[in-house]
Amino acid sequence: MCRNIKTLFNFAPPATELEIRDAALQFVRKLSGFTVPSQANEAAFERAVAEVAASARTLIASMHTSAPPRNREVEAAKAHERSIARFGPRGG
Repeated sequence: MCRNIKTLFNFAPPATELEIRDAALQFVRKLSGFTVPSQANEAAFERAVAEVAASARTLIASMHTSAPPRNREVEAAKAHERSIARFGPRGG
């Protein structure tokens, strides 16, 4: 599950609110062991997602680097190449 959490710092354009929330959701899913919480745990689950997203937002905003921002398309292409090297090309 956590393999789906992507690096959000130092990209141009910056991470969106949706990307931050999606990463927080994946993190809470991993910690809780549930993809979808029960009705009894739904409020706690959503509160945890909101708190993790807020912490992630604060972290990203407070970090500094002298490196130039990374390009999302270039990084996605590199990840795709690594995937092909590891698993081979996908075919039908």
